[in-house]
Amino acid sequence: MTLRSTAIALVSAALLLSSGCSILPESEPATLYRLPSSDIQPVTSDSMTTRQRLAVAAPQAGHLLSSNRIVVYPEGNVVNVYEAARWQENAPALLQSRLITGLQQSRLFASVGSDSLPSELLLLSELRHFQSDYATRPPTVKVQLDVQLVSTQNRASIATQSFTTSAQSISTDIPDVVDAFGAASDELTEQLVNWLANQQEATID
Repeated sequence: MTLRSTAIALVSAALLLSSGCSILPESEPATLYRLPSSDIQPVTSDSMTTRQRLAVAAPQAGHLLSSNRIVVYPEGNVVNVYEAARWQENAPALLQSRLITGLQQSRLFASVGSDSLPSELLLLSELRHFQSDYATRPPTVKVQLDVQLVSTQNRASIATQSFTTSAQSISTDIPDVVDAFGAASDELTEQLVNWLANQQEATID
């Protein structure tokens, strides 16, 4: 290549960059989804609410479930994520917020908040499943959460339990799959509320 042709190539490249053009394909911006939720009915009267405060920690999770990607099992042992769709925040934070809201609505405790607030009881958990699965069509959403209720005074374990829920989407459209995530999470929250209600005898002062 001559010096003249080299100079022409460099000038052309500079003009291309300055004009904002690119030979790379533009990716579509991801649509952000929040986790749908329904109200939880109170399971106790105000007079029966324990005086103890409950803190809910964000669930621990593996690498993929710790992200804001919406996980899908398309077939067999294949694990994938939906393109151009994301949760508005990481999945453990989404579920933590859902659990806190549901437990506040249940009126089981004097207060319910995150583990950054003072409390007598702490709910620890591990998120084992939070994905849609095409073993059925339309896909079925599965949520599994292993929980441990501990005392913040001495970190002693009070009770442990594993909850697994599922909900089938009405179609393969992502908004409908997101609704199924909400339904499965609502059912899990209700199961957790009922389980904690059964633990009240051990946790009330």
